[in-house]
Amino acid sequence: MSTTSGFTKWKEEHPDLWEFIKFNGLSQISTVVRFVLLWILTPLFVSGLGLTEPFHFAFYNYDTAAGGVGIFLATIITEVIAQTVNFFVQMKWVFVSDASFAQAAWKYVLLSLLIIVISGFAPSYISAWANSIGWGAASSTLSAVFNTIAATIVAYPLLKFWIAPKSK
Repeated sequence: MSTTSGFTKWKEEHPDLWEFIKFNGLSQISTVVRFVLLWILTPLFVSGLGLTEPFHFAFYNYDTAAGGVGIFLATIITEVIAQTVNFFVQMKWVFVSDASFAQAAWKYVLLSLLIIVISGFAPSYISAWANSIGWGAASSTLSAVFNTIAATIVAYPLLKFWIAPKSK
């Protein structure tokens, strides 16, 4: 008689699928961080501190209707913190990587910069669109949803095969 549970057996038979499920499930820790910080920092920077001056740099397009420099700062600060949390979650709990911290950290910084670039420009367009259809109050939430999906699409393969691979 086997002492292995059905779930344990399933995990052993489908390790890559289980890893992807863990990646998505445990990524929600950084998603919660992302949402909470955006919900706190957006009103703090935009309404509280009045940081609504337009901010335009390269493809970043934060005009006043999109929340200006306040939304930009809230988004960038939020994403840096969310990515820091996510690094430790992914390395230790999802991929259970034995890669050296020094080797994984600089690669993750590059990944995070890519994600931060994406998450930095998208919210200005999402906010402008949300305001144009009367959903301005939901723009931070819509931006967080977009950034979460984009981060998943970019991060999983890079983490699995480049940043946090298991030794063979």
